[in-house]
Amino acid sequence: MIDVKYPEGATPIDPDETEGLLLTHITTQGELNRWEQDNIVEAFAWIEKTKPKNIFNEQFIKQLHKRMFDNVWKWAGKFRRSDKNIGVSWHQVPMCLQNMCDDVPIWIQTQNESPEEMAVRFHHRLVWIHPFPNGNGRHARLMANIFLENVLHGSPFTWGTRDLSSPSELRRRYLKALQEAATYFMAVKTMMPASIHLMALAGTNF
Repeated sequence: MIDVKYPEGATPIDPDETEGLLLTHITTQGELNRWEQDNIVEAFAWIEKTKPKNIFNEQFIKQLHKRMFDNVWKWAGKFRRSDKNIGVSWHQVPMCLQNMCDDVPIWIQTQNESPEEMAVRFHHRLVWIHPFPNGNGRHARLMANIFLENVLHGSPFTWGTRDLSSPSELRRRYLKALQEAATYFMAVKTMMPASIHLMALAGTNF
């Protein structure tokens, strides 16, 4: 069985979730990372081909996660069934996702924020819910870019043009910006300087 090593801020998976690894020949973290990245590349190709716009629903949120990880994990596209070091209680995931999906059309209609601000808020909200056993950050960043590009007709974020799932100074800055943004989003429900830091890491010109 592979010994999964987690970078700072990552969500450890439970032993039963580790059993969900489909590729039993994988023995190192490097091999796992490469297989997951290849799977995500396939998801990118699917997005480019289909250009989905009806994305604010549980079905699509699950479908995208499945597309990103279904070559590697049995639980790809399935909500977690245990609590983690981040995220809402696992049994609240469907309700919190539905609330988020109901809120996004209101953000778009009221136009109180720029497209980039809405995408960052959406990304942060999805990470805060943390629907899946693993891959939540990568999933949320891709969802934010689909929102920006296919719904708001903007340019996708570059997210620093680096792999934020691997240990690096950029990842530490990203996690710090997420934590700071949470303070503002949850307390006053508006964009504040901390969220601008997150936007800068995302690669927007805001």
